Amino acid sequence: MGELYVVATPIGNLGDITLRALEILKGVDVVAAEDTRTSAGLLRHFGISTRLVSLHQHNERQKSEAIVTLLREGKKVAIVTDAGTPGISDPGDILVERVREAGFRVVPVPGACAAIAALSVSGLAGNGFLFKGFLPAKSSQRKRELEALKEISFSLVFYEAPHRVMEFARDLTEVFGESRRVFFAREITKLHEEIHRCMAGESIPWLESRQRGEYVIVAEGAQLEPPSGISEEAKRILGILLRHMPVSQAAKAAAEISGEKRGELYDFALKSTNRL
Repeated sequence: MGELYVVATPIGNLGDITLRALEILKGVDVVAAEDTRTSAGLLRHFGISTRLVSLHQHNERQKSEAIVTLLREGKKVAIVTDAGTPGISDPGDILVERVREAGFRVVPVPGACAAIAALSVSGLAGNGFLFKGFLPAKSSQRKRELEALKEISFSLVFYEAPHRVMEFARDLTEVFGESRRVFFAREITKLHEEIHRCMAGESIPWLESRQRGEYVIVAEGAQLEPPSGISEEAKRILGILLRHMPVSQAAKAAAEISGEKRGELYDFALKSTNRL
């Protein structure tokens, strides 16, 4: 019986390929690739000569039928994308669904995934997470989606292109507030990888000189029981101070700067010290 293998490939560092992925890519009859030129370079690097066919977002439905035909002939097929795990903001879902409908086995071959890699070093995954991938390119549509997400308590994982990351950060700050913690992973696993965590209100200055490379962005989930009476500005000030001084001093200084009550700021800081 034919089988389809969903194979994760490196997102930057070729050393992240798994031994099992190499074995599968060598052993199948066909590799369906998002971009055959990119995948040809990967296979060539590892001395693999398996035949490549194109399968991308514009031809996936049509090519899925051709792959089902190959499976009916008893062939084994692997699907790969340019980087990471197929089906995660990349082609693959339509093919997997069609292959399952046709009664063939679909086998996961796990490996690199930018979203999971970023979450693992964000410190924001402990309460669960929701993967959203790319939001709409238009600011008005993006804000509508963010509005629908801002009360969710899970951390939120987004992908963003370098030329839109500043606009994304501005909209995120406007909708979620300046005190929401945000984690940026730029060019993760690649030569110029850069990791940064800050309050949303601090993100724009950091991003101004970093509008290159693909981004994974993790936004902290909404706090379900925020103390009443503390403004977003006071929280932002407190968050900055907590990175540089003990809780009691930070609460005192934040109270003097913002005019908020020291006791409420202190209580809030006690809950926040493990979050910064």
